[in-house]
Amino acid sequence: MLSDLEFERYRKQLNLPEWRKQQQMRLKEAKILVVGAGGLGCGALPFLAAAGVGFITILDADVIELSNLARQVLYKTEDVGASKALKSAEALQALNPSIAIQGIAENLTVNNAAQYIGQHDLILDCTDNFSTRYLINDSCETLKKPFVYGAIHAWEGQFAVFHPAGPSYRSLFPVEPSPQEIPSCDEVGVLGVLPGIIGLFQAKEAIFYLAGFESPTQQGLMTFDLREMRMTSFKL
Repeated sequence: MLSDLEFERYRKQLNLPEWRKQQQMRLKEAKILVVGAGGLGCGALPFLAAAGVGFITILDADVIELSNLARQVLYKTEDVGASKALKSAEALQALNPSIAIQGIAENLTVNNAAQYIGQHDLILDCTDNFSTRYLINDSCETLKKPFVYGAIHAWEGQFAVFHPAGPSYRSLFPVEPSPQEIPSCDEVGVLGVLPGIIGLFQAKEAIFYLAGFESPTQQGLMTFDLREMRMTSFKL
């Protein structure tokens, strides 16, 4: 059930004709695992919490660096040196005290992937490395769990929803590339708004999936060009 405070908090979205109490309850009962609390995670997490996702786990072993603050807007200058997972959980709990949030200062590994992914209904891939992304994909395939993929490179980003009834990440990219093939953000650079935009789209796709709404990204890949403000959809 939704409390009176929850009805008031989510009143604007509950006023949408297509968004009823049933959809809000689906969010409240959902458990989401967000792997990565960097640029993509900071774009997605506030809107997942604000929309009323009932249980959010944030998994990230990194600490906040000064160079993160241009794009990872959940953090403050005084947070430099602190755990991203713990600080982001603290910020989200202040945003919405009615939901449950846990920050875990660990990385996803082959040893804990089944445990963490198996405990959640939906996974958000907000990572910045291919080894973890393929681990998420393969673990989700084995455990029949859906995940929302997001990635950025220089001026472009892409996102998709991979779920048991559709294609997988390996349908798009069968073989994991070497680190030398695709340079990191440290090498090519990134404008802070791009991961925020892609992370925001990931939150939207997660909310749609949990609420039972259809989206083109559930059967394909969406790309976004920041300079041209052009979005392209590729059906898989």
